[in-house]
Amino acid sequence: MNKVFLAFSVLATTFSFQVKAQSILETDYVKKNYDKKEISVPTRDGVKLFTTIYTPKDKSQQYPVLLNRTPYTVGPYGEDKYKETLGNFPAMTLEGYIFVYQDVRGKWMSEGNFEDIRPTNLKKGKKDIDESTDTYDLLEWLSKNLKNYNGKAGMYGISYPGFYSTVSLTKTHPSLKAVSPQAPVTNWYLGDDFHHNGVLFTGDAFKFMSSFGIPRPKPITPDQAPKTFQYPSKDVYQFYMNAGTAKNLKDNYFADSIKFWNDVFDHPHYDQFWKDREILPHLTDVKPAVMVVGGFFDAEDAYGTFETYKAIEKQNPKNNSILVAGPWFHGGWVRGDGSSFGDIQFDQKTSVTYQEKFELPFFNYYLKGKGDFKGAEANIFVTGSNQWKSFDKWPPKDVEDKKLYLQPQGKLGFEKVGRTDSWDEYVSDPNKPVPYQGGVMESRTREYMIDDQRFASSRPDVMVYQTEPLNEDITIVGPIKNFLKVSTSGTDADYVVKLIDVYPANSPSSNNKVMDGYQMLVRGEIMAGKYRNGFEKAEPMQPDFVTAVNYSMPDVAHTFKKGHRIMIQVQNTWFPIAERNPQQFFEGYEAKASDYRKATHRIFHDHNNSSYIEFSILK
Repeated sequence: MNKVFLAFSVLATTFSFQVKAQSILETDYVKKNYDKKEISVPTRDGVKLFTTIYTPKDKSQQYPVLLNRTPYTVGPYGEDKYKETLGNFPAMTLEGYIFVYQDVRGKWMSEGNFEDIRPTNLKKGKKDIDESTDTYDLLEWLSKNLKNYNGKAGMYGISYPGFYSTVSLTKTHPSLKAVSPQAPVTNWYLGDDFHHNGVLFTGDAFKFMSSFGIPRPKPITPDQAPKTFQYPSKDVYQFYMNAGTAKNLKDNYFADSIKFWNDVFDHPHYDQFWKDREILPHLTDVKPAVMVVGGFFDAEDAYGTFETYKAIEKQNPKNNSILVAGPWFHGGWVRGDGSSFGDIQFDQKTSVTYQEKFELPFFNYYLKGKGDFKGAEANIFVTGSNQWKSFDKWPPKDVEDKKLYLQPQGKLGFEKVGRTDSWDEYVSDPNKPVPYQGGVMESRTREYMIDDQRFASSRPDVMVYQTEPLNEDITIVGPIKNFLKVSTSGTDADYVVKLIDVYPANSPSSNNKVMDGYQMLVRGEIMAGKYRNGFEKAEPMQPDFVTAVNYSMPDVAHTFKKGHRIMIQVQNTWFPIAERNPQQFFEGYEAKASDYRKATHRIFHDHNNSSYIEFSILK
C-alpha cells in the first residue's frame, strides 16, 4: 500500500513539474516577472564583455545568481526582447534567481579576440587573462553592482559552455558556491568532439567550424552571422567520399580562413598546442560544490563528462563533487523528457527526474539554503535494467573485473583460447568505408550512438564476435578497455571496437520497430594505430607483424539481460564521422585520394596473442 502511494506521489509531482514548466512557455512569464538589462562588463585588461541580466521584479527578498557564459549568443539582443525561459530548463524560471548570461571574449557582442578552448594562463600578471579571469571579473562586478543579490553565485553550462563552467573552478571567485559542468568540452584531441584517440572526426569538425570558425572582426548579432554549410545533396556519406580527404575539404572550402582547421593540420600529434588546452590538470584547488552531468550516449562529450569528474575527485579528495549520468544524447537531460532515445525505451521520464531531483535541488540548496539536497556520490541510470542506482564511488568499487575474449568462429567467451594459431583475416578498403549508421545519412545523427548495428555486421570487413545467450543478467559499469592483437599488410590502420547488446528473438517491438535480433550499440570508439605507443609521436606499423593496439572507451552503465548476447564488432573505418586512414603511414594529413589503398588485416585470438575487452561487472 505504501509503495503504491509513493509511486502515485512521484507521478503527481512529475506531472505538476511538467505542467508548470509548460505554462511558462504559454504565458509570457519571463517578461511579466523579470527586468532585463544589457551591460558591457569590463575585464582586467580593459576588454568589455556583453552581459545580459534578468532580475526578478519582486524586490521583497535577495536572490542568488545563476551564470551561463557561452560562445553561442546570449540573445535575443535588446532590452525589450526576452528569452522564453531562463536557466537550463523551463521550471528553473520559477525558482527566483538572478539569471546572468555573458558572450565570451571575442564572440557575438563581446569585445576581444576569441580563442578555441583558451589555455589556462599560469602567469597571472595583473593584466594576463584567460577564461577563469574573465569569469572572476564578472563575478566581482556583480558583487559590487547588483541589487537584491544575496552574494552567492552558481554556474552551469552544456558542451562548450560546460568548458567555461569547468574553468570557473580554477582560482575561483569567493561568491561562486555551486558549479555544474554538463557534457563539458575537455580534450579536443583525445576524446571530445573533433578527435578521438588521435583520429580526426571530420564530419563533426567540418560542419561545425564552417560557421563557428569564421573570424569575427567586430561585435555582431546573429542576423549578421555566417550561415552553416549546407550539404549539396542529402547523402552526406557520398559528399565526403566525393570530397576526398580532410586536406581536400580545407583546400576546396576553407583555404586558410578557418583557424581551427589550420591548427589541426599544424598539430597532427598530441603536442604542446593540445596539452595547453587541457583543463583537467588545473582542477587542483576546487572550492565550490560540483555536480558533473552527462549522457552515456552523448556523441560529442561523453569523454569530457567522466574525465572531468574523475580529475576533480582525484585531485580534490575532500571536495564536495558528485556525478549524474543517464541514458541521454548531448544535452538530453534538459531537451525532452528522456523516456526513450532512438529505438530504445527507458520505461520512465529520466530527464524529468534529473531536473526535479538533481539540478534544481542542487542549486537551491547551495545558493538558497533551501531543501536538503542529498545526491549520492554517483547517480547513475543503468540502461537495459532501466533503473536509477546510487554509488558511493565511480566507477563503483563493489565489482568483479572480467575479460571477454575474441574466439574462433565468431565466438566470444570468458575463457582464453587454448590453440596457438588462431586469427581472422579480411580486407579493408578505405575507398569503400564502413558507414557509422545504416541508410542514407542526411546529417550526422545523434542516434548513431545507440542504433542497431545489423547494417554493419553483415559486411565482410567487419569482424563479429558474440557470446551464447546469457544465463543471467550482467551489468557492466565504468570504462571499457580494449586489448587487440592485430596485423596489417599496410603501414598504418585505425581500429574501431563496438560493444553491442543483441536482443533475443521474440523481443517486444518498440515504437513499431521490430526488435528481434536488434543489435543495440552500447559503446563504440576508434583508435589510430600509429599512436599505439603514445599520442605525442606517430609510428608506422610493421607490415604483417603482430602488434598490440590497446585503448580505453568511455564509461558505460548497462545491463545485458538474461537471454541477450554480448557482441563485439571490430572494423577499420567509421565513415564519415571519422577521417579515413589511407592504410599507409603519414605523419599528418598529407595523403591524397590516390594514397588510399586496400590492406589485409588479421585479428588474433590464440593463447599467445589474445584479443579481448576488459570491464567491471556489478556483484
